[in-house]
Amino acid sequence: MTARPKVRPGKRTNDPEGLRKRVLDVAEASFQARGYHASSLGDLMAAAGVTGGALHHHFPTKKALALAVIEERVAAAVEETWIAPLQAAGSAREGVRSVFEAVATELEQQGFVRGCPLNNLAHELSLADPDFRAALAAIFSAWREAIADKIRADQQAGREQDTDPQRFAALAAATYSGAMSMAKTAQDSGVLRDCLNALEQGASPASSSKGGAIAKRRRRVLLRQHRVV
Repeated sequence: MTARPKVRPGKRTNDPEGLRKRVLDVAEASFQARGYHASSLGDLMAAAGVTGGALHHHFPTKKALALAVIEERVAAAVEETWIAPLQAAGSAREGVRSVFEAVATELEQQGFVRGCPLNNLAHELSLADPDFRAALAAIFSAWREAIADKIRADQQAGREQDTDPQRFAALAAATYSGAMSMAKTAQDSGVLRDCLNALEQGASPASSSKGGAIAKRRRRVLLRQHRVV
């Protein structure tokens, strides 16, 4: 048995915020690696080195812990990975390209693909609980709105006049989400670069203008058919 270290009188040794952070660190890593349902509170307490009382002081339920991971960690990851680089880029398309390329490069160096934190939890939890779904949907909404806002800024500068901000944002977010899911399944980060190339070809201003013209012609044909009938 080892002797307990002496504590100086009046000096606080507890660190509630540090403990809370440690629990969030462990839960975040476990939810991404194993999933929410496969991560037991007992395993999380053991990994974090905390007692049940200490854990429940900060997170009364496992659901409360998961919501904190979503709202604090997953939202921050999307902000750091997507929103901040996008806002700092010279244009929306440059920002989207830089994110895809940065993530692909990081995954290549890492040697494995664990997937997108937002995607992983969205797939597992969106149908499990309305509070989870609302928290995850809010992050997707903020992500898409950041892309759309960048397109609007480009339009104010005289660019992207034929681009619909909301549609481009939905396409960019969906392409990235799908690419990360496929990359995780295949354990191949090259999927990100393939999807980026397809996105840039399919969402180019020329393609948008051409697609809009085709849609208008289809509507005119349908109107003529309706009049004939």
